[in-house]
Amino acid sequence: MSTPSSNPSSSSASFSDTQVQLSATLRALSSRLPESLTVRELMQACGEQGLLLFCCILTFPFLLPVSIPGVSTVFGLLIVLIGVGVTFNRTPWLPRKLLDKTLLRTNLAPALDKGAEVFTKYVDRLSKPRLLVLTHGSSTNRFNGFMLFFAGVLLMMPFGLIPFSNTLPALAALFFAIGILQRDGYFILMGHGMTVGTLTYFTVLIYGAVQGGRSLASVFGGG
Repeated sequence: MSTPSSNPSSSSASFSDTQVQLSATLRALSSRLPESLTVRELMQACGEQGLLLFCCILTFPFLLPVSIPGVSTVFGLLIVLIGVGVTFNRTPWLPRKLLDKTLLRTNLAPALDKGAEVFTKYVDRLSKPRLLVLTHGSSTNRFNGFMLFFAGVLLMMPFGLIPFSNTLPALAALFFAIGILQRDGYFILMGHGMTVGTLTYFTVLIYGAVQGGRSLASVFGGG
């Protein structure tokens, strides 16, 4: 796998200077999956697209009608660490315990296949370098990395059983990763929009829970 080095100029090129056909990479990856593999092996298999393509893959289980049980915290943390890497323009440190987590082909392959289908229809066809003011420059790259980090934090929030609570932050992370990788400012804007939507949704959930708690307290208290 080609990963960013600790040299800032080398890292910058790996993160944002190559436009690629992501769907082809995803299909090739799906076709050669073993029966099981570790997160480390999946990351290495992403090839020259590296960490940002890996970040896209981490969002797929939360976007599509397939699931990998118990991974929102693990995958969210990996996205957080990748966001830190983009922010500081260097390869992020990833804990061995996360890298050695085993994933099954039966769970992962459908996510990759569906992801490749979506990328063929929309991402590869629509994404291109544009609105470069949102994708070029060290300060802009650091800000985009921070927003990717923040989307990962939102994905880790303990609302997993509530509809869309994983989907919305996963979409934000996916849009930011595509925008950085493809140098597409429109996807960066969609990432910001989805982040705002996630925060709004979580605020409504928390407010509803607080109000519900107060109602129950008044009912039992009055009784």
